Amino acid sequence: MNTHLGLIGKKLGCTQIFDGSGNVARVTVVEAGPCTVVRKRTVEKDGYVALQIAFGERRAKLTSKPLRGYYEKNGVAARTVTNAKGREVQVYPRHLRELRLSADDAAKYEVGSTISVGDVFKVGQFVDVSGTSKGRGFAGVFKRHHFAGMPNSHGTHEYFRHGGSIGTNMTPGRTMPGRKMPGQLGNKRATMLNLKVAAVDTEQHLVLIEGSVPGPNNGLVSVRGAVKQGKHA
Repeated sequence: MNTHLGLIGKKLGCTQIFDGSGNVARVTVVEAGPCTVVRKRTVEKDGYVALQIAFGERRAKLTSKPLRGYYEKNGVAARTVTNAKGREVQVYPRHLRELRLSADDAAKYEVGSTISVGDVFKVGQFVDVSGTSKGRGFAGVFKRHHFAGMPNSHGTHEYFRHGGSIGTNMTPGRTMPGRKMPGQLGNKRATMLNLKVAAVDTEQHLVLIEGSVPGPNNGLVSVRGAVKQGKHA
């Protein structure tokens, strides 16, 4: 289990940056935080250590009544902001997530404090990024499992993109569980491990990560210190 400190944020898209030597790095831009600590979990009360952090904005009238009550109970009041039309509206945090942490990391923050990009990430650090992958609907074995298919030559009839035999002989005489077959592709929780932080922009709360990040643009992601980061030290 990953117990390193991290942030939740929004995937903005992909771009490229150049270093001082002219080398190019393909990066994914993530708006990570700032996140507000809503609640602390302790071993004495809850049996484990964690922080509940909130990110983003949503109008108060669109926030469910139970969630508004939970925020108020933990001292997170609605904020007044100016929308695109110049009107003042009340907003609550949009996303709420819980991160398991070590006791030392959790002790650094109290309820109501803010965690920003500069507090967590630095250039050259390795991180794990989790999100919901793009949903691609019902897909065949070519797209879903990268099957090679049948020979596209004489003698093959209406079987070019099939998955082949799926059954067994008389014993046990059935299709075994776990067989690779057509089905739903994507729209699942996915994590990319050991991605390197290429740059950190503390003013705009951006972290630039080398490589690809799960999910579409504007999708919610969580960025945490790599669970295997000791191997890169």
